Amino acid sequence: MAEPVKRPSINPLKTLGGRAGASRPSTWNGLSNWQFTAGSAVLGLALAAGAVVAAGPWDSGQRKAEQEWAAAQDRTGVAHHEPAAPSGPAPAPSAPAVLAGLSSGFNKSAPDVPDTPDGATADLRETLTPLLSSSALGTVRSAVVIDTATGKRLYGKRADTPMTPASTVKIATTVAALSALGPGHRIATTVQASPDSRTLTLVGGGDPTLDKAALREMAADTVRALRDRGIGTVRLAYDTSRYSGPALHPIGPNENIAPVSALMMDEGRLDHSDSGPAPRSGDPAGDAARAFAGLLDDAGIDTGSGPAPGRPAAKSRPVAEHLSVPLSGLVERALTNSDNDIAEALARQTALASGEPADFAGGRRAVTAQLKKLHLPLAGADFADGSGLNRQDKVTAGLLAGLLARAADPAHPELRPVLTGLPVAGFSGTLKGRYTPKSTGTGLIRAKTGTLTGVNTLAGTVVDRQGRLLAFAFLASGTTSPAEAQPALDALAASLAGRTR
Repeated sequence: MAEPVKRPSINPLKTLGGRAGASRPSTWNGLSNWQFTAGSAVLGLALAAGAVVAAGPWDSGQRKAEQEWAAAQDRTGVAHHEPAAPSGPAPAPSAPAVLAGLSSGFNKSAPDVPDTPDGATADLRETLTPLLSSSALGTVRSAVVIDTATGKRLYGKRADTPMTPASTVKIATTVAALSALGPGHRIATTVQASPDSRTLTLVGGGDPTLDKAALREMAADTVRALRDRGIGTVRLAYDTSRYSGPALHPIGPNENIAPVSALMMDEGRLDHSDSGPAPRSGDPAGDAARAFAGLLDDAGIDTGSGPAPGRPAAKSRPVAEHLSVPLSGLVERALTNSDNDIAEALARQTALASGEPADFAGGRRAVTAQLKKLHLPLAGADFADGSGLNRQDKVTAGLLAGLLARAADPAHPELRPVLTGLPVAGFSGTLKGRYTPKSTGTGLIRAKTGTLTGVNTLAGTVVDRQGRLLAFAFLASGTTSPAEAQPALDALAASLAGRTR
């Protein structure tokens, strides 16, 4: 089941007064410390989400509006998508500058059942337990809440029970990709010419966001190289060998995902959309190659009978290249729009970086290996795909919340796009329509949604009334109505924002 969304279309706010996150108890113009902190966070996130329309949501990975706003807040945090400056990165932009480094493991001081003298934890249990008992959440539900500044588990219910995550598995996929490749990595699509320049090969590198404009630029560079040699007729091939294994996802032909190929244009979409379910090509590589051939023909280069599958000839040389946006941008787009095609591409890029075959099985091994390096609880985890469409995927609430806490850790700046890519409650992506302007969680919650038939999940971060950044994961299975389960999950997240202790 897909999660159809469109890019944000919020009117941008033009000004921002004051600074978020007072450091000690105080009042300011009649507001208590928590009110001021939370209000500033809402306004800042509103600014970030709103200005996306003008700036474009995937500007070098970091949303431009968030980057500019965060930079103005005295280094409260920006994502670093290219090599970091010597002074080092700042904390995540969705939290005040109070984060401390996490230890190599997470402190499970709030187990599933026993009481604890910790007042904050007891209060959280009193808040969440009744909400988790809602029948809308099906037959099995699990939950974890972590204080990202300390790594301490504040709440746990079936925290270590493996469950089907649906699209929240994209959190694991994106963390693994950023860990393996870094946020500045770009995926290359190239055109290779044979030594005599009479055979061209369009070589796919695995960029699902390749578009007609990129092909046009590569065609122009190719034409110039051919004309320099006086070539007017070529044979055109296309190479998809960078990926291996079956192209079709186990769910089969589906509007939620195209055949997984190292070469495709616009994610194989046939309706000019850029997110959500759409009619998909059965041959995305062939379609991209034919579009490229048409551009060459229009420029006066005869491609004969059209492109055919093939590898570059020996001693071929590159005559054109297109680089994707940085990996940070692909991560953010995959999370905000719940983009299945990008998620599967990221799993395969992780496999390639890890020396594994670029197929579903290789992605499974590579993602697991990368997450092991982060010392996270992987018992029972199974990453059957990168998108969450496969019901064989299994994760625990403890793992999802732990991944988000790790992404907030100043020691792991490479993971920051996981946080900045999460949809903002009431503003963007799959959370745009799930919180009202008056909801407690609007603007304070950033979370990845997950939806399959009988499965509903939500995992993300929230700024509570004390200005703390909490990571949470709520998973439910055996649900009978998304229309009931989603509000129940949203209420759980909103209750974290509304806590007074």
